Amino acid sequence: MLNTSSMPEGLSVRPAQPSDEPFLQGLYHSARPDLQWIDGERELIDSVVAAQYRVQQEGAGSNYPNALHFVIEKTGDAIGAMIADFGHNEVRLIYLAFIPAARGRGYGKAVLQGVQQAAQKVFSPVAVVVWRNNPQARRLYLEMGFRVEESHPMAERLAWYPGAALP
Repeated sequence: MLNTSSMPEGLSVRPAQPSDEPFLQGLYHSARPDLQWIDGERELIDSVVAAQYRVQQEGAGSNYPNALHFVIEKTGDAIGAMIADFGHNEVRLIYLAFIPAARGRGYGKAVLQGVQQAAQKVFSPVAVVVWRNNPQARRLYLEMGFRVEESHPMAERLAWYPGAALP
């Protein structure tokens, strides 16, 4: 499903396992700096982050029951995660995040290229929702050939279509 043949040396994507749960929770925590702005004790902030993580997991499961959960590794070390639904009408990229030390190194671009190549083979568009408070992600998607299809005050829906040039 996912084309990993063009990924940089040492970068791989594998299905998430139950034993990955502590890593995935910590990754989600690091990927949501907006939740750190909550005015409250550390215990309150941690409980809100944990609740939001559960909402994300349950929402992906109920809205996209066939979604696949992946862990992204660099030379065997977990550095990121992705949730994608390879549906009938589109590939929906639900979640893509990296640990802080892995951000800005081209790994997201490499994973996205793999998703685009897989979608290209089955003539399926790739769709993603990007929150307004994440301009770096928006910039990457636009660079990768996605275009804005819907714009809302909190987020935008972007899509990439087969036949568009792959970066």
